[in-house]
Parts: sequence; structure tokens; C-alpha cells
Amino acid sequence: MSEELGNIVRSDYIVVKALEDGVTVIGLTRGENTKFHHTEKLDAGEVMIAQFTNNTSAMKIRGKSEIITGHGVIASGKPEK
Repeated sequence: MSEELGNIVRSDYIVVKALEDGVTVIGLTRGENTKFHHTEKLDAGEVMIAQFTNNTSAMKIRGKSEIITGHGVIASGKPEK
């Protein structure tokens, strides 16, 4: 559930836990033209806690990581053979 507070939308957080070096978390803007607006690089074992705002409508995650949300846990990265 989210609640608007000034310019910030308070909502559930997501947690990105890097399972390898070089995991990239990219924030995408809201509005007519979606653009990249923020990028973070994580190394194995690092954790980033993120929240959607009025400026951030989506996140793209590259690399092997575990993404923990209020809806469950999702794995990113190429599946192992």
C-alpha cells in the first residue's frame, strides 16, 4: 500500500542483494518519456534498499541477484546450466 506525502510516494521497499560482482540497478523516470536517471553498481554480498517515488517508476536490474519485495523473492541473472 502506498501513501502520497508531498513529492514522495511512500510505498513498500524492495531489497536487491548482489550475488556476484557488477550487479547494476538502474532507476527509470516517470512520465511521457521514460529515461534512465540513476545507476548503482553492487558487488557480491552488497545490498541496496530502494523505494519508488514520484520520479522513479521502474527499476531495471542486471546481473545475478536476489530481489526481495512484498510480493515475494525474485532471482535475476542468467540461469545456471
